[in-house]
Formats: sequence, C-alpha cells, structure tokens
Amino acid sequence: MADSEDIFLRAKHRTFSGLTEDVESKWTGPFFFIQAADPQLGLMKAWKDGDCDGGGDEWAEEVELTKQAVEAVNQLRPRPRFMVLCGDLVHAMPDTPFRDGQERDLKEALKGTDPSIPLVIVSGNHDLGNTPTARTMEQFCTAWGNDYFSFWVGGVLCLVLNSQLFYDASACPQLKEAQETWLEEQLSRASSSAEPKPKHVLVFQHIPLYLKTPDEEDDYFNLKREGPTEPAGPVQEGR
Repeated sequence: MADSEDIFLRAKHRTFSGLTEDVESKWTGPFFFIQAADPQLGLMKAWKDGDCDGGGDEWAEEVELTKQAVEAVNQLRPRPRFMVLCGDLVHAMPDTPFRDGQERDLKEALKGTDPSIPLVIVSGNHDLGNTPTARTMEQFCTAWGNDYFSFWVGGVLCLVLNSQLFYDASACPQLKEAQETWLEEQLSRASSSAEPKPKHVLVFQHIPLYLKTPDEEDDYFNLKREGPTEPAGPVQEGR
C-alpha cells in the first residue's frame, strides 16, 4: 500500500499525480466513481451536546462509519476509477481544540482505501474556516494537498474548486483572484477546439452553486448569487 503522503498529497502543482492529461486524456468508454462528503469527525457529539459551534470531543462513531464506507468501496467490482471526498473532513475549525486529533484519526481510517482507487480530497468550510485566510489554506494544503486543481480520468476533465473562496474571500482576495484566473484558463481550454478535448467536464466543490434552482434565494447551504458583502456567519451544523 502507498504511504500516507502518496494517498493524501497527490494533488500538487494544480494537478493530481497518476490522473494527468498525458495518460488519461483519451475517452475509453463509461466508468463510475464514488462521491462522498462530510465525514466531519466530531459533529455527532457536538450535535448531541447542542454545541455545534464547538469541535466535539468524541468522534469514534464517525471513524467507524468512515471505515465501513471504505470497506464497502473496496469491495466494489469493477473498481471505481476514483473516490472524491467533497469537504468537511473534520468538524473542528482551524486552530481550535480537537482539530489535530480529528485529522489524524480520519487519515488513519482513510488509509484503508484500496491503493488502486485514487482518493481525491476537496476542501470545505470546516477545513478552511468560514472566512479562510492564507494561513488556514496553507495548513490545509500541507495536510491534504492543493485546495484547487484539475485531473483527467478516461477522457473526462475534472475540476476541483475551493468553494470557500467564492463564499467569503475577504481575508485573502488575492487567492480568490488566482483561483478564478486558473478556472477561466481551464474552462477556456476545455471549450476550445484544441486537442485533447474532454468528453465531459465535471466540477467538484463543497458548497453547491444552488440546491434546486439557479434563481433560489441565498441560504447557508448555497453560494450567494451576488457574492459576499460581509464575513460569513457563525459555524452551523452540516456544511
């Protein structure tokens, strides 16, 4: 089995090792992948205690559920081409109690993933903070790899985005601008006539653009239509 760095730090230089354009740009027919989200170690205890602003001082239940999910994925035949984990890896926000322990125990549970199934990590608000900073982004990238990047699987271009930069980048506007410039380049190239042309383009992010319809009202669980005008509110359960 690959070591923990191979598993969790494969997103680097804005791509993903082993799933690059030079080896995966050709469409080879339908495939499937696993999308999971919000293991959020610590949330269940925090919720039971009625203190969802806290980090939760117990997370054995979430660890067991994560291990069960990993075991179920490993047993699938044929193998999924990859598994993507769409954010809120742990419940404790950056620089709060229990954060290090939750991250450590989640990694230990995820290390059981079969090495033939690449594990793609997406950042969520609990991973970066509701209002991320350059420092909390660096902490995430050190622990889990790039916060945004692209990869290819069987002729399909996949884009992983840091949705927190769309939600509230008031503390790091330059990083938001950098992601948007990169995204424009990715989308422009994908829509051009240049080869290789992706069969499909998939986008993975933690906060959805909308829950049901594009014109729905702003909510905690979707992105603001006009962009943030003030810092995000306090931590809530769920997202």
